[in-house]
Amino acid sequence: MEGVRDLGLGDELQVVDPALADVESLARVHARPYLDGLAELSASGGGRADPDTFVTADSWRAARRAAGAGLAALEALEEAGEGYAFVAGRPPGHHALADRAMGFCLLNNVAVAAATLTARGERVLILDWDVHHGNGTQAIFWDDPDVLYVSTHQWPLYPGTGHPEEVGGRGAPGATVNIPLPPGATGDVVQRALGELVSPVVEAFAPTWVLVSAGFDAHRDDPMAELALSSGDFAGLARAAAAYAPSPGRVVLFLEGGYDLRALRHSVEASLGALLGETTDREAPTSGGPGAEDLEAVKRIHRQARERAWEAGGSPGSP
Repeated sequence: MEGVRDLGLGDELQVVDPALADVESLARVHARPYLDGLAELSASGGGRADPDTFVTADSWRAARRAAGAGLAALEALEEAGEGYAFVAGRPPGHHALADRAMGFCLLNNVAVAAATLTARGERVLILDWDVHHGNGTQAIFWDDPDVLYVSTHQWPLYPGTGHPEEVGGRGAPGATVNIPLPPGATGDVVQRALGELVSPVVEAFAPTWVLVSAGFDAHRDDPMAELALSSGDFAGLARAAAAYAPSPGRVVLFLEGGYDLRALRHSVEASLGALLGETTDREAPTSGGPGAEDLEAVKRIHRQARERAWEAGGSPGSP
């Protein structure tokens, strides 16, 4: 929120107080026994839901509020018909599976929003630039042809998923795009990957909404990983996300990781500023790191895996 305030938006900033997400909306992506168990664990005072994920007495309400913030963002943008939304929610969400908490995540906030949109007939691009692969989001939409999931992430790293061979299930061949990056990769490699691999797939998919799992732990100062992006690189990623949207008022950023508070503040400021046409000069985009030489191999593996998926159960007309 300090990063948001640094933009000095004044009356242009609308802060929405979200309601708790209803169980029906959550159940579009999460198993009801899991939701009931999470509520019961929280009501009993809490406990460990996963080796990395602890539940307190307040966690069920907090998680429903974070998921509800995504739904409130959709509603606010639809009402305004313009603008951008940033969901500054905790707990984060992209590791949460349909029936399991994982990696600090209890409910998959971006997935709840995406499923709400697809239930209305929308086609949703989820762009995940968190340094960790969003295994929960990928698994939830593995066979859904109305959701295109794209992830850039460090490899190897937790949670161990996100190989380029993972391109979607029989019901959605090619609707998952994974771009693993080596430690030390810089922003120029990510931008090249978006331009050469992701943009043609997005154009063919033709999304009506763009949701971003905006983790900022790929920043070079973050203690959780080893990519070397700057706040200026996140500004470029935000511009790319906006370019994928078909019309104004169709882009929502969901906060995921980000564990160095200074880097988080500046990256949020840069990303939202880029969406609004503002330029911040705190950090220039980065270049010169490893990964460019691996991109051709990633593109080839992804193309071959898509072809195999089509032959197994889809068709070349799939996204």
